Amino acid sequence: MSKSVLAVGLMSGTSLDGIDAALIETDGEGHVRPVAFRGERYSDAARATLKAATELALAFESPRPNPEILAAEDLVTRSHILAVRKLLIDAHVSPADVAVIGFHGQTIAHRPDRGWTWQIGDGAAMAKALGIPVINDLRSADVAAGGQGAPLLPVYHRALTADEARPVAILNLGGVGNLTWIGGDGELIAFDTGPANALIDDWMALSAGQPFDQGGALAATGRVDEAILTAMLANPWFDQPPPKSLDRSDFTMEPVRGLSAADGATTLTAFTAISVSYGLRLLPEAPKRLIVAGGGRHNATLMAMLGEACGVQPEPIEALGWNGDATEAEGFAYMAARALDGRPISFPGTTGVAEPLTGGVLHPPA
Repeated sequence: MSKSVLAVGLMSGTSLDGIDAALIETDGEGHVRPVAFRGERYSDAARATLKAATELALAFESPRPNPEILAAEDLVTRSHILAVRKLLIDAHVSPADVAVIGFHGQTIAHRPDRGWTWQIGDGAAMAKALGIPVINDLRSADVAAGGQGAPLLPVYHRALTADEARPVAILNLGGVGNLTWIGGDGELIAFDTGPANALIDDWMALSAGQPFDQGGALAATGRVDEAILTAMLANPWFDQPPPKSLDRSDFTMEPVRGLSAADGATTLTAFTAISVSYGLRLLPEAPKRLIVAGGGRHNATLMAMLGEACGVQPEPIEALGWNGDATEAEGFAYMAARALDGRPISFPGTTGVAEPLTGGVLHPPA
């Protein structure tokens, strides 16, 4: 790709909180200019539909048609189409001026150990509705080639931190935490660190009737149950060398079920923070900066615990001049621009794939 283009990126994470839609100008390499961003929250009914689809998918040995999942996919597709329309109206940009949409879809199961990953969302229907080429199913090619299929954003993180002293690390705290380490020569190492917001959100829904712990306020009032925390951290997954990735369901909140609402929130928040510190130990060199993206950066208690556990003060990605709410969606716009040109989006150091690999399925609008 010799010139910069306008690209839309769409992300709906495993927290099931809503859709992030971003418009950027990029050449798929070093040039990235944010243009517009819009967040759309899912209704309680939509979240319930997607949660049910996720629970159903976990019982499958491999992806296959199912009426409930097809209904959830229709919901995802229609919601994302509407988000793009609103985004382009906000930006005063015509669909004809957009080169590509990177449509991540909604992950309902991620099983690289079984050779598959499942993101729902109809790319062909989106392309037809919007008149814009769509690239979706961005993880499957990597998994089919023996990779983990995640994380996919490291190449975008490298572009964002081109002017930073290295090594530098970007920690994304969504439903699952993932870490990107960029070495002095641009080397990429990336992997999932463990649960991030997912277990805390699940606990808040169960114990407090809230979708998440606003600012970490509840966790700030409780006490860590050291015995439960130690048992949770004893999972051998944390010692497994990268690359590695998780499904949202690989860990549960069951160990804290007998605790008070506050103590459960505090213990799970500490679990997230310490699991990140364990991930940092797996790196060849400590990062000079730990930059935090994703919704978890709004949790002041989690950020404080990260500072205590990691030995490096976490900084929100806004410290680099970027919108942390938009980073993932912008990353998938960037990835789509690369995939449109056949350039790699996953690498041996990020997913474990044997060689750099492009990905995604292109749906022309015709």
